[in-house]
Amino acid sequence: MAGQAFGRTKDGSPVSRYRLARSRLRADILDYGGVIGRIDTPDREGNWANVVLGARDVAGYEASDAHFGAIIGRYANRIAGGRFSLDGQEYRLPLNVGGNTMHGGTNGFDRRIWRVIRADETTLVLGYRSIDGEEGFPGTLDVEVAYSLSDDETLRIDYTARTDRPTIVNLTNHSYFNLSGEGSGDVMQHRVAIAAEHYLPTDAEQIPTGEIRPVAGTAFDFREPEALGTRIRDADPQLALAHGYDHTFVLRDPGRLRHAASAHDPSSGRRLAVATTQPGLQLYTANMLDGTVIGSGGRLYRAGDAVCFEAQGFPDAPNRANFPSTTLRPGEVFTATTTYRFSAD
Repeated sequence: MAGQAFGRTKDGSPVSRYRLARSRLRADILDYGGVIGRIDTPDREGNWANVVLGARDVAGYEASDAHFGAIIGRYANRIAGGRFSLDGQEYRLPLNVGGNTMHGGTNGFDRRIWRVIRADETTLVLGYRSIDGEEGFPGTLDVEVAYSLSDDETLRIDYTARTDRPTIVNLTNHSYFNLSGEGSGDVMQHRVAIAAEHYLPTDAEQIPTGEIRPVAGTAFDFREPEALGTRIRDADPQLALAHGYDHTFVLRDPGRLRHAASAHDPSSGRRLAVATTQPGLQLYTANMLDGTVIGSGGRLYRAGDAVCFEAQGFPDAPNRANFPSTTLRPGEVFTATTTYRFSAD
């Protein structure tokens, strides 16, 4: 299946869009950053809407630091001080958020043109070779990301990576969900549940402190469904530091594909169920959207207009011995799977 022309990057590289469709689910994916630009699904009345935020064109994706719908790598989330040591050697990375490295550096995987390996009506497989030293990371890393739609209204993302030198890898997708429809306003009434007993508190720069804290009795207890807005304004120092939710939840039984989170929009009836093999899930309430970004539907995006469920390894794991390892060595294969299942009541 050939892609449709979507525009060109500022350096003149062509960008194509691939439309996947099956049953009651459609998705548009770009070869620029592997961006999921649209996910269309019906509500309880059968009315279809796009339920992810995005930019109007390539220039919009290039200009934004929101990473809308993109593949994030080589290392998702934050690395403290933009440095880590591996096998006794220190590596230094670009500092792109204060004094730290975030989402792979200045030009992470979300800003690269990916190679199309296979494309048909329900599947798109993308590949990217990250050369040794790119953004400061050691080793040449070969990555494949497969998007596929199934009959049960599920978008599945399978990640695979191999390296020729010891390196670190943490891959995720950064889709912003609004089950009422893109550009429809905030998601504070979305009822969210997360299958986690603990979360990772952070310091003032949103670097994990190393503590693994119980959610019980805190604003981070989503073991039962709760509206996002119920406790987001609680006088919790963690919420103040992040201007909302922007924290990693510790998932049980990593390595096995299992339920991680759910969201329900009472107004439309749309539901989202997230499953993953990853050890962590970043809950992010789009706190940094400030009304300056014009979205794909022509409306301005503001803080709280979406919620992200970023399945990933732990932030700053290379500098925390008590966190699950994100090291990948030659001969090993990094694999991860995350699924997003949509329905309506």
